[in-house]
Amino acid sequence: MTGLRPDIMKTMMGYLRSDGSVGVRNHVLVLPSVLCSSNVARKISAAVPGSVVASHNQGCAQLGDDFQQTRRTLINTALNPNVAAVLVVGLGCERVSPHELRDVILDSGKPAGLIMVQDYGTVEAVERGTAIVRKMVEEASKSEREEVPLSRLVLGMECGGSDFSSGLSANPVVGEAADILWKEEGRVILSETTELVGAEHLLFERMKNEEMKRRFAGMLKRMIDESMKNSRDVVDKENVPNNISPGNVRGGLTTLEEKSLGAMIKGGKVPIVGVKEYGELIDPEPGLYLMDTPGYDVESVTGMVAGGSTVVLFTTGQGTPTGNAIAPVIKITGNHETAKKMKMNIDFDCSAIISGKETLEEGGKRLFELVLRVANGEKTKSEILGQDDFSIWNVGIKL
Repeated sequence: MTGLRPDIMKTMMGYLRSDGSVGVRNHVLVLPSVLCSSNVARKISAAVPGSVVASHNQGCAQLGDDFQQTRRTLINTALNPNVAAVLVVGLGCERVSPHELRDVILDSGKPAGLIMVQDYGTVEAVERGTAIVRKMVEEASKSEREEVPLSRLVLGMECGGSDFSSGLSANPVVGEAADILWKEEGRVILSETTELVGAEHLLFERMKNEEMKRRFAGMLKRMIDESMKNSRDVVDKENVPNNISPGNVRGGLTTLEEKSLGAMIKGGKVPIVGVKEYGELIDPEPGLYLMDTPGYDVESVTGMVAGGSTVVLFTTGQGTPTGNAIAPVIKITGNHETAKKMKMNIDFDCSAIISGKETLEEGGKRLFELVLRVANGEKTKSEILGQDDFSIWNVGIKL
């Protein structure tokens, strides 16, 4: 296999936003501020081709950190470069202010509108919202892709339904793709705190300062404490979470450490330059960012996309249909049987690495070429199937 062609390695075709960020999609987002307005938001989006909806079950009666986390995730999702314009759909009595969401989006330079269900009732709110979104889609369709540096790409790394093949081929291949992007000064997000336990010492070694180490140690402790308090059945004798699911066991994984060592390699050898809370925007500095997310795939991907990921690389040994509302999700497997059984879900089969017919380096280059095609507009299987999954992680109590 030859190396990446020089003409596709340095640039991509994306949508340049007013803040200098670059999207790989040009969505008009219908964003409910609360679960109670989600059905109206879904109806509006369904009526307007070219729009997407980020339907969720949060936004009301939340306290403290959970409230701030929902607010942050909704705002930063709207600010993702893949979004061209936003209609916020509020109810009228929720804790997360739909007016604030709209105003923050407008302040960023992005077009935003607002419709309140309590002002009109469901039927009229859908009619008015549909009219607004149609105009937004018409305006957004005037935007054209431009040639931009590859450094503007932000990759989110996820794994779910892992098996023996994940740590042997799929995750290392994703790590190779991360290294390729890093050489072009791109940014990468690695998440799932529960799946870093047992490998954290290797991550600490890659951090450039004590403050970063302190933040990451705090995230690990918080996760372990919550696991011990709420889930004694998944805490092992060493008082750490044993995040090995029945599916992981069937797939050949035996310990949390084995799973974590396989999971962390998705970040390749990219230097760690930041440690972020769930849904927190990453910085402009090139490199690898660790984000505190749960192991639940949909919530983890939602957090990374809010953080700025414009494309997600998702490895799965046993297969999963998970996608995302606004970012293309590329499904990667090292299990050839899974690739055959779920051929309508899987984008990339790297099982040839296990059989010795392909090297990791060759697989990484082949995967990165797919990443570029997707960034330039090629649809992923999850997009074709309409997998617009979106769920916000919350762990606390409600009013």
